[in-house]
Amino acid sequence: MFESLSDRLGGVFDRLTKQGALSEDDVRTAMREVRVALLEADVSLPVARDFVKRVTQKATGAAVTKSITPGQQVIKIVHDELKLVLAGEDGIAPLKIDNPPAPILMVGLQGSGKTTTTGKLAKRLKEKDGKRVLMASLDVNRPAAMEQLAILGGQIGVDTLPIVPGQAPVDIAKRAKQQASLGGYDVYMLDTAGRLQIDQVLMDEVQQVHAAVEPRETLLVVDGLTGQVAVEVAEEFDAKVGVTGVVLTRMDGDGRGGAALSMRAVTGKPIRYVGLGEKMDALETFEPERIAGRILGMGDIVALVEKAQEVMEVEAQERMMKRFQKGLFNMNDLKGQLLQMQKMGGMEGMMGMMPGMGKMAKQMDKAGLDDSILRRQIALIDSMTKRERAQPAILQASRKKRIAAGAGLQVQELNQLLKMHRQMADMMKKMGKGGMLKKAMAMMGGKGMPDPSQMDPAALEAASKQLGSMKGMPGMGGIPGGMTLPKGFGGKK
Repeated sequence: MFESLSDRLGGVFDRLTKQGALSEDDVRTAMREVRVALLEADVSLPVARDFVKRVTQKATGAAVTKSITPGQQVIKIVHDELKLVLAGEDGIAPLKIDNPPAPILMVGLQGSGKTTTTGKLAKRLKEKDGKRVLMASLDVNRPAAMEQLAILGGQIGVDTLPIVPGQAPVDIAKRAKQQASLGGYDVYMLDTAGRLQIDQVLMDEVQQVHAAVEPRETLLVVDGLTGQVAVEVAEEFDAKVGVTGVVLTRMDGDGRGGAALSMRAVTGKPIRYVGLGEKMDALETFEPERIAGRILGMGDIVALVEKAQEVMEVEAQERMMKRFQKGLFNMNDLKGQLLQMQKMGGMEGMMGMMPGMGKMAKQMDKAGLDDSILRRQIALIDSMTKRERAQPAILQASRKKRIAAGAGLQVQELNQLLKMHRQMADMMKKMGKGGMLKKAMAMMGGKGMPDPSQMDPAALEAASKQLGSMKGMPGMGGIPGGMTLPKGFGGKK
């Protein structure tokens, strides 16, 4: 979503950091480019103007222009201001669902992904917050809208209000309120009807439902790809109904991200969640400091660790660390790490979260290297016998030909996999002896992880270098540092 903005800002700051000492003219020239980049990303003109004005005032001070690392100081100022634009001065408070049964009203235009988002949020509240949730569809206009929510409820294991044909939306809302109270639910979510455009009938209906249940939260679902139109829709809904938060959908698309950067500044309403795909778990909380970091190429170390925690079981992690500390690392271990990388979003997804690694991910894509590399490596390991996986040293020419043929690949690719395995095994032995492995695994468990938003530029740079040195670690890149893939290996057909 923010790729084009990130590229433009990256170019501006690359030039700043290479200059050494900065004059006020240097900073003002760079800020003009930043303003153009924001406008091209569909950020509203008043927001872009105010943003650049605040950054320029702070970045032209003597403390910055006479700093040892003035370019880095400017980047830190831009990061902090981006965070302020995205979060507002008050930050983003948690959902008000502390007084059961807490009603959540979902509103928005037709086609914004409101029903799917209702299901995603219900699943998140159930699995991550341990809430008992009831969903109810108030959409009596769109064909099969109620059935769609019921099907989603069955898929995610969340109860839905039984459908009674002919009932008005307000009556359905009252029945949901009663059912939630009698059934001991913590939260009940009301999925209202949408329209292709805002009209009085839609607003009257939403206002009646709002008055009937007095929701703790009124979440507006808007399509992130519509840019400034999404901001205008938010303003109109807030004026008529009173919105407490926004959910931006389709944030995994190729839009320019202007809606996210403008929403809080223009409407004063926080972005609560962002939808990042069609799957029912593709809904994430909106974290301003992380978004700001990713826009500026600082990566998202915290998200990377969270992904690792989700896919790694504690017991499996402990068993793995004991093996590695003993210098044991066979093909079964390597396959486990490759599968873990796939679950964490593949190489490109992980590199995008690591500081300074975004450009490398793009270079890989241009070279025709994608996540099919992981699938092909796993296929090669699957073609081996149990003994060969446990003792890869026994693999000679005849065995290699058989394994490569079984995977439908070339012997050259198997040799490259074996080379990677040897490098990783050697590194595990070295890290196990020096105690570095234990520290790295603690980081993957989230212990002692720094908050990137609170780090100064020098600390961010040091973190980037440290992560770069750990590229060969299991789950931290899969490809050992210094190793290059042969031309065409894993490339797109």
